[in-house]
Amino acid sequence: MTIHSAAPFVPAAHTAEKRFVYLDYAAATPMDSDVAAAMAPYFCEKFFNPGAPYAAARGVRADVDQARTAVAHAIGARPGNVTFTAGATEANNLAFAAVDPGAHVVVSAVEHESVLACAEARSHAIVGVGGDGRVSAGDVAAALTPATELVSVELANGEVGAIQPVREIARVVAAERARRLAAVEKTPIYLHTDASQAAGALAVNVGTLGCDMLTLSAAKIYGPKQVGLLWSSDDVALRPLVVGGGQENGVRSGTENVAGIVGFARALELAGERRGAEARRLAALRNRLQQAVCREFCWARVSGPRANKLRLPGLLHVSFPGLEARRLVIALEREGVSVGTGSACAASKMRASHVLAAMGASDEVAAGSLRITLGHPTTEDDVDYAAAAIARAVVAECARTGIDPTSGESGTCTAAGATVKQTAGKKGGEA
Repeated sequence: MTIHSAAPFVPAAHTAEKRFVYLDYAAATPMDSDVAAAMAPYFCEKFFNPGAPYAAARGVRADVDQARTAVAHAIGARPGNVTFTAGATEANNLAFAAVDPGAHVVVSAVEHESVLACAEARSHAIVGVGGDGRVSAGDVAAALTPATELVSVELANGEVGAIQPVREIARVVAAERARRLAAVEKTPIYLHTDASQAAGALAVNVGTLGCDMLTLSAAKIYGPKQVGLLWSSDDVALRPLVVGGGQENGVRSGTENVAGIVGFARALELAGERRGAEARRLAALRNRLQQAVCREFCWARVSGPRANKLRLPGLLHVSFPGLEARRLVIALEREGVSVGTGSACAASKMRASHVLAAMGASDEVAAGSLRITLGHPTTEDDVDYAAAAIARAVVAECARTGIDPTSGESGTCTAAGATVKQTAGKKGGEA
């Protein structure tokens, strides 16, 4: 992959004044101005309840229906199969509620906490992942039992960026469904995928993926927070978690969040228009940042798949073994750089990363890990400023802990499109 950059990054030469650089877009994205404009009328002038009978309310109902149609079109589905929710966590819970409480479920070890929590409340199997964070379709097949009714594997991991082989897993599920049909076994089996972290970078078409249920979040694609959806195929009978007025075809009661639904539709439309070019731009910036960090610290470790096509373009997960990520985050914040340490849900509780544990990372590597995610507003100058700030923070922490930042065993900083030769005790150059 060719990296488009004006000049190689040199930390010592970066003398820009302090600025604010936000690099935690996997946790939260700012609302796009076009999305905000689409939502604005529904806060005041079009405030009507879409369930009311008079003309103004019927107009709002028509707008909700139009948004549902737009969302369905964006994912290759029919409008009647889209259920709007208050975010991805609720959608994931709704997917699990579709199968019998006593059913067996299969999930990967690196799923979002909401999926893992749903699985742990049932008979379940957790499928491990390789050192790159990817699950094997063969391992999923081996975990199936005659009682398995649901397989849930995310489309892309929001911590290390690993893109999962959902289409291969869909073939495994289809084969098991065919076997049951031939054996006259009546237990159904469905495939659910949480595509929340993937929608901004990857095409999300339910027919191409071969899934039976799919989760999306507006908050991850520059839309409003607390708005999500669950798409389900005609074969899935959803069971409501919230009962009352019977909205969303009886699946989710409560007055519809009209502004949020309209904003979600606009955000998903924009994501589709920008996806290809933006993914290439973010991959180039991510690789530039990775190169800069790896030149300075040959012992740093980049987690996730090596090939660019197998990891999210705007995500860099890098570890500095022996250092504490929380101290690095604080040091970077002082310089105006905001980064994460993993899933925002887990980080807020100061829990160790279950994703890194599943990948076989040592406690030392996990403790020194940063998740850096780029977004629409990120520029080359932002990346260079952040790289220089990271270098200073790491050097300062090394001095505090007595670690020589220029020595140590060569780590795993290389990745497709961002290869850096590494020699223990020396800074590497470009390959």
